[in-house]
Amino acid sequence: MKMHDLNLPDAVDAHFFDTPDDAAVALADAVARHLAERLLIAPRASLVVSGGSTPLPFFKALREKTLDWARIDVLLADERWVPEDDAASNTRLVKENLLQGPAAEANYLSLKQPGDTPADGLADVEQALAELPLPLDVLILGMGSDGHTASLFPDAPELNEALDTDSTAIVVPMTPPSQAQKRITLTLRALRRAGFTALHLKGDDKLETLKTACSDIAQVKEMPIRAFLKPGLQIYWSA
Repeated sequence: MKMHDLNLPDAVDAHFFDTPDDAAVALADAVARHLAERLLIAPRASLVVSGGSTPLPFFKALREKTLDWARIDVLLADERWVPEDDAASNTRLVKENLLQGPAAEANYLSLKQPGDTPADGLADVEQALAELPLPLDVLILGMGSDGHTASLFPDAPELNEALDTDSTAIVVPMTPPSQAQKRITLTLRALRRAGFTALHLKGDDKLETLKTACSDIAQVKEMPIRAFLKPGLQIYWSA
């Protein structure tokens, strides 16, 4: 599939790479540049990342960048409500693959707090994020084959709340029946309007999903990634 086949909205830029490593290096360069520029004018910068296997090469490229990491707040766009030592924990993934080397100095804000369920831990999560300024500085999203991003799943009963930009909530518990674990996610209000937003994808199947998402952008609840297909979005894709 070619870029023009996607029918991307105006002012959305797509960058295509032959390998995941090539995409990771280019994305790490862009993120590091934006963080460095932000730190020239602000006391701190925020970096929101996504979990899964796709961002691993990106994490490893970014962690070696010469940045004032002690002034960077790192957090996930969403998290599964599992212990950190669980194989499904994205917190563990970030700590083992991004917060290493120079990046170990970054301040990690965890979406996983004590409590049996996301609802039980919600107040503690909100407290952990209390000092996080909005809009975010850098946001790296992924996308599932159903068009979800973060934990904005089409089948989650809490989706309306998570998409409500008039709400003051920045995190919402999510219990999509399609998923094995309960989750917590940053809301659309928290995720939108980041200074730099990138969608990091791998594989032809994700291009097909993206093409479907671009075909009817107004139907956000059917494919929540559509909320981010707007001017300024940067797409980094590799085979």
